Formats: sequence, C-alpha cells, structure tokens
Amino acid sequence: MKDIEVVAAVIQDGDKILATRRGYGDFIGMWEFPGGKIEGNETQEEALVREIKEELDADIELEEFITTVNYDYPNFHLIMHCYLCHLKENKIILVEHSDAKWLTKDKLSSVDWLPADIEVVEKLKKLVR
Repeated sequence: MKDIEVVAAVIQDGDKILATRRGYGDFIGMWEFPGGKIEGNETQEEALVREIKEELDADIELEEFITTVNYDYPNFHLIMHCYLCHLKENKIILVEHSDAKWLTKDKLSSVDWLPADIEVVEKLKKLVR
C-alpha cells in the first residue's frame, strides 16, 4: 500500500471553521478540510499555502500545527498534517470544490466528512473556543 502525504487547512473565522465539499475524485460530494499533496522539496507550510491558493484562490496565515492523522483507505495510507489557519482576506473562490460552509463547533458533525477528517473534527470540538 502506498503512502500519500498531504497537508490540510483548518481555516477559522471567529467561532466558525471552513468545510469544503469535494467536487472531484473517488470521494466526490464528501466534506473535507482543504489542502493537498506536498510536492518536491516543499515544507508542509509552503505546500499548504500553495494548495489553498490553488483550491480557494485565497491567501492564508498559518497559526499553529494541530495534528497528524494516519488513516488507511482501501487503496492507500494517508498521512495528513493539519494546521489551524485564517484567511488574510475574507474571500474564497471554489476552484476545485463544489460547495463550502462555515460551521460552528456544534455544527461540525452536520456534514458527511471524509473518514480521515473525522479525527480532526473530534479534536476541534475540544480545541475550538
């Protein structure tokens, strides 16, 4: 089984967290924290800034590392490094996602998250004020 290493942005705005719905691939229609694969010699932080620019046409500021999730999907092992972030400007454009929602802590479980993202959601319920 191959390893896929990615980064994910938990984008916070006040008491809300951004969830994005996949518009492509095997898990189309499910919700995730935006991000993607680390390329070449990028650091995790550089990859996350680039991925959010590509996926949401937005610039982010990284605040802190949250967790690394290891999850076995049927065809690959995912290693996902998650960071708490905020938008530099309050605008996003959905380039690769079909929808986005700002969710308060008590609404985080109201969408159908990808399996690997559920662990992050559970951690956020304890972290987010």
